[in-house]
Amino acid sequence: MLNILDIIKDWIKEILRECIMGNLDGMFDQINNEVGEVAANVGTTPAAWNAGVFSMIRNLSDTVVVPVAGIILTFVLCYELRTCIHKEKRTW
Repeated sequence: MLNILDIIKDWIKEILRECIMGNLDGMFDQINNEVGEVAANVGTTPAAWNAGVFSMIRNLSDTVVVPVAGIILTFVLCYELRTCIHKEKRTW
């Protein structure tokens, strides 16, 4: 009787082991495929990935961000120049 129970136990273990290994193999294959796709997507440039959005952002940068940054830098430099001149006048 004990031998029959051991045989049934081993049979159930083998079935469960095969099911688990099959699921894990499928999962690892799917993960490897996804990693390959991600690696292919990471290598693309922004212009090649989505040209419309990239050109819109580049146009926005050229027409808005750069002029605003230039105005801010001009203001800061003029303020620093005024401060330096004011300090020089005080020391005389």
